[in-house]
Amino acid sequence: MTGTADAFAVMNPADESVIAEVVDHGPDDADRAVAAASEAAGAWAALPSRERAAVLLRAFDIMMQRQRELAELISRENGKSHADAMGEVAYAAEYFRWYAEEAVRVRGELFDNPAGTSKVLVSHEPIGLCVLVTPWNFPAAMATRKIGPALAVGCTAILKPAAETPLTALAIADILAEAGLPDGVLTVLTTRSAGAVVDRLLSHDSVRMLSFTGSTEVGRHLLERASHRVLRTAMELGGNAPFLVLQDADLDAAVDGAMIAKMRNGGQACTAANRFFVHESVVERFASELATRMGALTVGGAADASIDVGPLINEAGRRKVQELVDDAVARGARVLTGGATPDGAGYFYPPTVLVDVPRDARILHEEVFGPVAPIAAFSSEDEAIGVANDTIHGLVSYLYTEDLRRGLALAARLEAGMVALNRGLVSDPAAPFGGVKESGLGREGSTEGLHEYLETKYVATNW
Repeated sequence: MTGTADAFAVMNPADESVIAEVVDHGPDDADRAVAAASEAAGAWAALPSRERAAVLLRAFDIMMQRQRELAELISRENGKSHADAMGEVAYAAEYFRWYAEEAVRVRGELFDNPAGTSKVLVSHEPIGLCVLVTPWNFPAAMATRKIGPALAVGCTAILKPAAETPLTALAIADILAEAGLPDGVLTVLTTRSAGAVVDRLLSHDSVRMLSFTGSTEVGRHLLERASHRVLRTAMELGGNAPFLVLQDADLDAAVDGAMIAKMRNGGQACTAANRFFVHESVVERFASELATRMGALTVGGAADASIDVGPLINEAGRRKVQELVDDAVARGARVLTGGATPDGAGYFYPPTVLVDVPRDARILHEEVFGPVAPIAAFSSEDEAIGVANDTIHGLVSYLYTEDLRRGLALAARLEAGMVALNRGLVSDPAAPFGGVKESGLGREGSTEGLHEYLETKYVATNW
């Protein structure tokens, strides 16, 4: 979308260089985006679901054909490693394929009411214009996870990507246009004034839904703002994931899983394992092996495909990680590897393992968003569940045990929307993604994610 405002720079966090400039859209641009979406809404909603699905399938094909190109773009503006970025593109594209397949399966129902006095006809309709707000840590996947279901059911949408990573969102919008998406159905608003732009969007009567992925703090504010107009909201907020290792766990598998759960995007993920609680009988071995694996990772700019870990997103994020590490050490934690900010350009931080982390350390209560694994021991299952649940968040929990019955019983006690049992990865387009407590509202992915963008209509009749 062409704007009237100034441009702002997009930075490469690996060397702090400017890689591009994008339009800094403002509230007036938000008004124009709403007008364009409203004009396009009727024809897009009326299009047969098979035709909407065909657009998404073509977009999936184009994304996979350009996987390397898109991965390089993500690495440059986000900083994640080449392998991580390649994985994100495949994961992001899969949301277009999944929702293309789901688009043709939106069904209603017809039945007699229990008294036999009328028929109950239930159908589902697109909710209307959706505002989608996405974060910087997965700039492709967080966009397609919202765009896919919205477009599949016939909604129009306005995407506001993070200011740190707007280029990926613009590239995805271009791919959708190339795949046949009509003008106005999706608009991307790049801006440094997120609050003012989103506030203006939510003031329009035609906007009926807000989907946000980001911090719990910002989510609370947006929920309050959305409540003024009684908007449908889907909130995927912060996490503070526990990683539990029981005494009967396969430790090799647990360390493998920990590397995935901790180091995806360098630890900058809401699903990242944030607090490691390991049974006292195996904690020393687990910590030693994890430190060896973490210490062997190579750190550097993503231009080198051999690099394992890229930079953090900015200096503020790196400073917060160092503060949490310093606080834990001051309270008695020991550093097995890493633990100090390196000199030089770029927002790099070394993979770090801390042991003997006391329960009052900030790092066990705040989302670290970096490559740091703080480890504390426990002695009983009840203690493990207690410390795991001792958080306002409840997005995902990780649990390792060789006893499946025991694992399922403990999974039921964990206060989380998702549990990874003997796995280091939970994300899957076919599965409902979301949390409990202050980790969010609603679900993304799976069939549940589709219904976030649908209204249910009931018709009472007789014949």
